[in-house]
Amino acid sequence: MLKNLDFKNNADFVIAIAVIIVVLMLIIPLPTVLLDVLMAANLTLSLLIVLIVIYTPRAIDFSSFPSVLLISTIFGLGINVSSTRLILAKGANFDGKMVRAFATFVTGAGGTEGVAIGFVIFIILIAVQTFVITKGATRVAEVAARFTLDGMPIKQASIEQEYNSGLITEEEQRKKKLELQQESDFYGSMDGSTKFVSGNVKVGIFITVINLIVGMIFGMVLHKESFDVALATYTSLTIGDGLLSQLPSLLVSFATGLIVTRSASDGRTTIGSNVKKEFTQSAWIYIIAGGALAALGIIPGFPWYVLIPMGALIFYLGFRLLQIEKKKEKTAEEETEKKKAPAGPSGISPVVPLDALSLELGYALIPLVDEEKGGDLRERVGRIRRELGLDLGLVLPPIKMIDNSILEPNEYCFKIRGVEVGRATVRMNWYMCMNTGSVTEEIEGEKTTDPAFGLPAIWLTEDQRDRAQRAGYAVVDSPTILVTHLTEMIKSRAQEILGRQEVQSILDTLKKDFSAVVEEANKHFTVGEIQKVMQGLLREQVSIRNTVSILETMCDYAAITKKTDVLVEKVRQRLGRQICLQYADEKKTIHVLTIEPYFVEKLDASRVETINGPIAALEPSDQRNWISALSASIVAVQEKGYLPIILAPEAVRVLIKSSTEREMPNLVVLSVPEIDKEIRIESLGEIKVGS
Repeated sequence: MLKNLDFKNNADFVIAIAVIIVVLMLIIPLPTVLLDVLMAANLTLSLLIVLIVIYTPRAIDFSSFPSVLLISTIFGLGINVSSTRLILAKGANFDGKMVRAFATFVTGAGGTEGVAIGFVIFIILIAVQTFVITKGATRVAEVAARFTLDGMPIKQASIEQEYNSGLITEEEQRKKKLELQQESDFYGSMDGSTKFVSGNVKVGIFITVINLIVGMIFGMVLHKESFDVALATYTSLTIGDGLLSQLPSLLVSFATGLIVTRSASDGRTTIGSNVKKEFTQSAWIYIIAGGALAALGIIPGFPWYVLIPMGALIFYLGFRLLQIEKKKEKTAEEETEKKKAPAGPSGISPVVPLDALSLELGYALIPLVDEEKGGDLRERVGRIRRELGLDLGLVLPPIKMIDNSILEPNEYCFKIRGVEVGRATVRMNWYMCMNTGSVTEEIEGEKTTDPAFGLPAIWLTEDQRDRAQRAGYAVVDSPTILVTHLTEMIKSRAQEILGRQEVQSILDTLKKDFSAVVEEANKHFTVGEIQKVMQGLLREQVSIRNTVSILETMCDYAAITKKTDVLVEKVRQRLGRQICLQYADEKKTIHVLTIEPYFVEKLDASRVETINGPIAALEPSDQRNWISALSASIVAVQEKGYLPIILAPEAVRVLIKSSTEREMPNLVVLSVPEIDKEIRIESLGEIKVGS
């Protein structure tokens, strides 16, 4: 079992061992050599923590800081307890080099004056750490934790709004939400962790008092030392030991204060970068400050040899900053001139970018996107993108919303890659009312047509809304009309939105989990051929979300054919259950119309192969009779409350669709092989052409 442990790379194992050692240090006596090594390690660890904080752009980038803070605190206390044990036990014979070195450095070579000065400095150091750094860091941590938690709902709503507006992708949304949760957890942990720092300072003071008072008692009683010798010995050792325990603690307290005050940072730059940027905003600050110092140095009695050189240095710094500012302004002007310069010989860029999807609004409809005025169109459009992604398997690009002064005030226009696909007019603060067949009272209103489904409707004002609802009208507000129309336009044009780049993105994402399928598909088909098949499915509202099944079916028939129309039919058969469930009722029954065999044969005989697939080249009289008979049958089916669905043999399904696409673009045509074995078929009649 031990052979399987990776001692070099298993960081968790190393930390676990270190924690156990720290706990044991509180109990087991240590030799002075090992104590010196651990004291040096504690000092180094504290220094590393400070440097890591300084070079960390965001607080959450050092998310392990609260845990590190706890471990370093216990580590320092363990060393402090061990050193106290040795000092009390050995007294003047204590040979800890680190403690002796720090004591000598602060107190000097010796003497009562050096000890007194060293002790005063030590007390001041403890006071600064206790009442300034630790208390301030604790308070900042408390405030940061409270404000982070209070602002979390607003930040989450902002992220949702950015996603709904199409400004960020779903992956970026998840990443931002995760970072927000990490930030909240971090400041919540820091609020508690700062108590470790303040507690460590208090315990350090307590241990220092024990070292001094109890040490003197031990020295005089147990070691038979005189009062003067005991005082000098234990005061010196107490100062050395106290400095070695309080200095790392001071560094950690300083690091704590730094990291909790990083909340105002932009999250991309370190403390040094921020300070440099903010202290060099204006050169005149240094010029004025340098002049003031130099003027102060001229006054009699002031140390001119300090103030005048310092003022001159600061003045020179300001002068250099002023030169840099002028150089930056000149460079910015040159860049502006370059941008204004023509992009080519004709003054026009060789590539004029187009928005993939855009919704243009007349000026009267601008309040629909103004959130301050209660507009929620951006949020609704965001929901459309998510819903269509689930329904059709097509991730829509962001829909850019812009105002267009050319449009009528209440008019809107939807474009795909700069080409208009639909426009309509809605009236703000009015309601569109449609008769769904259950109206009990006719209401007079401004006649109009529902832009999404072409149904007759009327416009009514707010004060007539309740009356229309009581009368049985379907009442819809303007934003809902716009969003519904937008949804239908996207569904009917989904195949135009799916480009090669979108298909490549789908394949790249799919390759992470289904590399074998994607590699085989790329081996047999180009991206363009895969795109054509997917477009053929979307053209008839078939979801491409089950991309794996689509690619597998294409690969199954790759050796037989690469004709798009044949591959589309085979993929539809593979997705038969999915397609059937789109149109089946709760009893898994599909109500269909069939076509008389005679006309089916005529359709098949009229097949003409074109570059875009087969079409039905019927005689004009046959085409009129066919459309007429089909229209009559559809009306009869709709009167029964069913969706018109044609069931036909596989060979003519695509011919039926092509022959009716102009007059009935939304007609559902299924082939017999597409019907799943669990789906029941109920015939509503047979279409007879020319009879």
